[in-house]
Amino acid sequence: MTKEPPRKTIYRLSIYQRCLSRLRANSVDTVSSEALAKAAGVKPTQLRKDLAYFGQFGTRGIGYSVSMLSNFLDDVLGTTKLQPVILIGVGNLGAALLRYDGFRKEGFEITAAFDLAPESANARNVPFAIRAAKEMPVYVREHHVKMAILAIPSNSAQSVVNEAVDAGIQAILNFSPTVLQVPSHVIVNSVDLAVELENLSYFIR
Repeated sequence: MTKEPPRKTIYRLSIYQRCLSRLRANSVDTVSSEALAKAAGVKPTQLRKDLAYFGQFGTRGIGYSVSMLSNFLDDVLGTTKLQPVILIGVGNLGAALLRYDGFRKEGFEITAAFDLAPESANARNVPFAIRAAKEMPVYVREHHVKMAILAIPSNSAQSVVNEAVDAGIQAILNFSPTVLQVPSHVIVNSVDLAVELENLSYFIR
């Protein structure tokens, strides 16, 4: 790797990997940069620039080996084995995320879920027992979990994140409608559903 790639590049690597997975499922052996870029919704120059952060790929006139590039991206993205993830907050959204079976297909596994009211959460028809929120820091330390999904109200999000980070969490997918303050070594990707819908509304005039 020549230098640290931007976060947007890492995000696009995941998109490229989805496209490569579909090609592998259809028994496609090679793909040109133009075809892969079109499938990913980017320009070929952007695709080649993103991959150049990690080395030289492909053969002129032939393209990329689908299996080799896919395996390489698996390694870069850390999905060569199931990555453990915890879920914090098992309300309606959290319960829906627990029932979603697509995470394992992409290399992630929710191994534990925590809630302030585990008895109520367990009544939501979720696939495994919900733990009390106070157990979260100990679980993270004992199982060396580095990733968390946050689906709790904004008024308690920061304090919960502080505990999670102190326990060893380094990456957070945040569904709470608030801006989280974290140390520089911790990555937060926030998903504000209301903002996303507002953005979409611009295009339906």
